Amino acid sequence: MAVSRSWTGLSPPWASSSHGGFPLVDRPFAAVGEQLGWSEERVIERLHQLLAQGVLTRFGPLFQIERAGGQFVLAALAVPEERFDVVNAVVNSFPEVAHNYRRTHRLNMWFVVAAESPALAQDAIARIQDAVGLEVFAFPKEEEYFVELRLPALPQTGERHGAGCL
Repeated sequence: MAVSRSWTGLSPPWASSSHGGFPLVDRPFAAVGEQLGWSEERVIERLHQLLAQGVLTRFGPLFQIERAGGQFVLAALAVPEERFDVVNAVVNSFPEVAHNYRRTHRLNMWFVVAAESPALAQDAIARIQDAVGLEVFAFPKEEEYFVELRLPALPQTGERHGAGCL
């Protein structure tokens, strides 16, 4: 059965409230299901559908990776237009790449490398550079600021944004 790319069955208000307010209980999807009048399994299935359709690009907690010894690095590439799709596929094939966005700038591909240590982050950057044959410009986090930007969830209009979406 085909499912439309919409919020049908999982409303934007729930999605907005789950941003920072997901239940911290033993069975959080059961708690969400109770709010919606659904089973736990139906909530999980619908979440999988929204991720597969690209309505949601990510669902999960945000961590301060440095507290566990890891590192996030914002990275950029200047990719020739004729190679963009191929380079995009190569960059996205690395498990350390968390987000990947196209920008209208000389550095037209921006992505985040997440690794269990600074050494592993640098290794991933070197491997990406070798794989694509382009210099990776790395911008490791120097200081963290708590902004808590919350954007309202709106119904999809057919345009996709997010990881790997160009």
